[in-house]
Amino acid sequence: MRQPWHRLALTAATALISFSTWAQPCPDKNVQYWQAFPPGGESDLSARHQQAVLKKKCPAIETIIQYKAGAGGALMWTQMNTLPGDGVNVVGVNLPHIVFQPIEGQVQYKTQDITPVFWFHYTPDALVVPAASPFKTFNDFIAGARKDPGKLALAGSGLNSANHAAHERLNAAFNVKTIYAPFKGTGDLATAVIGAQVDGAMTYTVVAINNKDRVRALAVAMEKRHPLLPDVPTFKELGVNWVDGAYRGIGVPKSTPPEARKRISDLWTQLNNDPEMKELAARNGFELINIGVEQMDAFMKERTQVYTEGAARLGLGKK
Repeated sequence: MRQPWHRLALTAATALISFSTWAQPCPDKNVQYWQAFPPGGESDLSARHQQAVLKKKCPAIETIIQYKAGAGGALMWTQMNTLPGDGVNVVGVNLPHIVFQPIEGQVQYKTQDITPVFWFHYTPDALVVPAASPFKTFNDFIAGARKDPGKLALAGSGLNSANHAAHERLNAAFNVKTIYAPFKGTGDLATAVIGAQVDGAMTYTVVAINNKDRVRALAVAMEKRHPLLPDVPTFKELGVNWVDGAYRGIGVPKSTPPEARKRISDLWTQLNNDPEMKELAARNGFELINIGVEQMDAFMKERTQVYTEGAARLGLGKK
């Protein structure tokens, strides 16, 4: 993951919004916030944080969170352009999902059909196992995987998703063979890991942090160790240059006018820079970024190129 995007975007947004007052006008209608994954995962948790901060800023406005989960998010993304382009219908979108899925060719939308207007955070990849797992360290896990190739099952959120790509990367980087078990969302897979229904999960730091007493993190894909997981090594420490994760943001129907897209982008920027949002993000392991409409074309071009190359390495789209 190319860190300059994170640093530059956050610095620019902070410089523009260095005041404490709420400068962005409130929406004139309730916000319809559509989620592509079930309740309980990182996307839902993020939406709940944004809902709370927006309510504090705009008491007369409700943020109505609705769910249309299925096909690793593709069910919602296939239908998002049928929503009204009224400036108050927004849809949670994810990278690399919206690049990987069309390349695989099993979905009814293309990356170009998605109109993101703001990326608000990313969550680093993490390998976790149940708290009662015999694997106490990453080396224990690798030894177990090599002893019984194809036996260990790792949960992940969706097919052709960030978790799926990370799972394949784990196998290739460390010369092991584990089974990928896709779940509808992070909430479902966390339950499976906690209940030891799977041997572990290729998931995110958020799962490790929010279930610290019930799962054990073995490695994280960060430049440095996570401050809330100080005893967990990075993949870089383990010999692999792996700094990556999943981006989360919001998109709108293509029929949404440019001025409405800009208003939504500015609104989410202010939500992201609210002190309460920063505290919630830090507590839950989210790495905040601010990629708005002004930076969107360049950001999406760069990310699409990176993920297209990654998809080729993973063999996505090949029959």
